[in-house]
Amino acid sequence: MTALKLLSRTKLYWGLIAIFLIGVLGSPMSSKGNNIFLSYGNLLDVLRQVSTTGLIATGMTAVIITGGIDLSVGSLMAICSVVCAMLLTVPGVTPGVVLGVPTVALVALCIGFVVTRFIFQNLAKSRAGADLVREIRLDGVRGLVTPAVVGVVLCSLSLWFLLPQIEPKFGVLGVLLVAPCVGLLFGALNGFIIVAGRLQPFIVTLAMMVTALGIARLTAGQNNAVLPVYTGSNATADFEILRSLVFGVIPMPGLFFLGAILIYGAVLRFTPFGRYVYAIGGNEEAARLSGIAAGRVKIATYAISGLLAGIAAVLYVAQYRQGKPDAGAGLELDAIAAVVIGGTSLMGGRGSLIGTFCGVLIFGLLSNILQLHNINSNLQLVLKGMIIIGTVLVQERNAGDLLAYLRLPGGQTAHKETAAAKRPSQETPSLNLGGNKNETT
Repeated sequence: MTALKLLSRTKLYWGLIAIFLIGVLGSPMSSKGNNIFLSYGNLLDVLRQVSTTGLIATGMTAVIITGGIDLSVGSLMAICSVVCAMLLTVPGVTPGVVLGVPTVALVALCIGFVVTRFIFQNLAKSRAGADLVREIRLDGVRGLVTPAVVGVVLCSLSLWFLLPQIEPKFGVLGVLLVAPCVGLLFGALNGFIIVAGRLQPFIVTLAMMVTALGIARLTAGQNNAVLPVYTGSNATADFEILRSLVFGVIPMPGLFFLGAILIYGAVLRFTPFGRYVYAIGGNEEAARLSGIAAGRVKIATYAISGLLAGIAAVLYVAQYRQGKPDAGAGLELDAIAAVVIGGTSLMGGRGSLIGTFCGVLIFGLLSNILQLHNINSNLQLVLKGMIIIGTVLVQERNAGDLLAYLRLPGGQTAHKETAAAKRPSQETPSLNLGGNKNETT
């Protein structure tokens, strides 16, 4: 491998290092002469601030790898933040309870049924030696009765846990169960409409974004634009743990973010589900013909995206001590930008969660550097937009095309090199099946 190819493959990490060095060298100094950017408190703040966006970007990565997009995650986070704040602060039967508790029961029923059936199918496949991606017919007991019983048991357990919390107000575990389930349900609904209706993900999730915003406002009520959460006063003091430092080292939201990256990254890298995600993004029709249940995989990616938006909502309420219908306004664009900066292709089939992790950090460090220099917030948006465009041009290796179009010196040469670099992947699309080995986490 030449030095140039090595540099090209690791350009994302060089970009992260470059942003970090710019922050270090350009940082203002404190009155004691210390570098503010490198201070422990400032770096912890960066990790805390990027955690919400990072959780949403984690779910968004798999959706984009399948060739889709999810514009509704910001509004889903808003719904979940309203439900979370209402459950924590208002006793009795509220709109948050009416929306949240039946949702948990439904999700528990469906998960119990699907997971049990999945286990029986895989056991049957291993015994029969059947093709791993082919369906196998189950008898009535294993295919319907037992999964239904397991689902009903899980549903009953969830209600047994949640119903006693309605009157005295919910605790930490209660909201950590309800809010993610609400996000998961709406995310699964996104995926179901896209697959069953054969509609474009952009249209469906755009409609869900508007719908979810309306539901969030209806749930909060006309006089509740903001639902304040004061731990130890109108909410349980235990909720403070979600904004604390674990062992005095790492903020709790950062731990959730890192855990999501590691777990979902392992799923995409080492499981058949992950290989199916890359295969669908590389060539969905070929994936279907090879026996992959593309519809179920896509629904699962949207459901997981909604689930992570729900977790992000709980952390948002803990961090900002409030829930509100516009909590996630514009967050979907930050998440998409972080995913794209991390090298995931909007065309699908290529990307990784380690890239998304770097993209989220680049985005967070850039925001922190601009804030340390008191750059006007409007100018910050302009600079961020320009940097995103520049980064994507480099990631997609289209900078040569732009130079050639503008007839700038060196543009033709760069254009030819870019075309030559892209040609092999265009001529052998089947290699994308199973994911790009160089891009997976």
